Amino acid sequence: MSEEPIDLATALASFEQLWSPRVVTRVNDYDVRVAKVRGEYVWHAHEHTDEFFLLLDGDLRIRLRDDADAPERAVTLRPGSVFVVPRGVEHRPESDGGASILLFEPTGTLTVGERHEEIPDHVDATTGHPLEG
Repeated sequence: MSEEPIDLATALASFEQLWSPRVVTRVNDYDVRVAKVRGEYVWHAHEHTDEFFLLLDGDLRIRLRDDADAPERAVTLRPGSVFVVPRGVEHRPESDGGASILLFEPTGTLTVGERHEEIPDHVDATTGHPLEG
C-alpha cells in the first residue's frame, strides 16, 4: 500500500468499470475499496461479516431482505452518508443515475458474498482489484 495520502477522486478517475471495486488501502485485515456503480447489483449476503457503505457521490439505494417472512425494504443514502448491512442479511445495492462508493470489508471478502443469485455479466465477482497508478 502507498505511504502517501490517496486522493479518492484520483483513484476513482483511474478506472471506468462499474461494480468492480479497487482496493485503495488496507487497515489491519480490512480492505478499503472504492467502486463506481450504476443500475442493479445482485441479491447477495455475506454470512461472516458486515458490509460498510459510504456514498461519496451520486445516488444509492440498498434493498434488504432480513428473512423470508419480512417484507423487502430499502434504505436510501445521500452523499456523505454511511450504512452497514449486517452479516447474513440479503441485500442488493442499486443506483439510477450512478454513484461512487467506498466499502470497508475484511480482506478477501468476495463482492457477491457466500450466498447470491446468478451473477449477471455486468457484475464483477471479485475480492477487489489493485488500484493502478
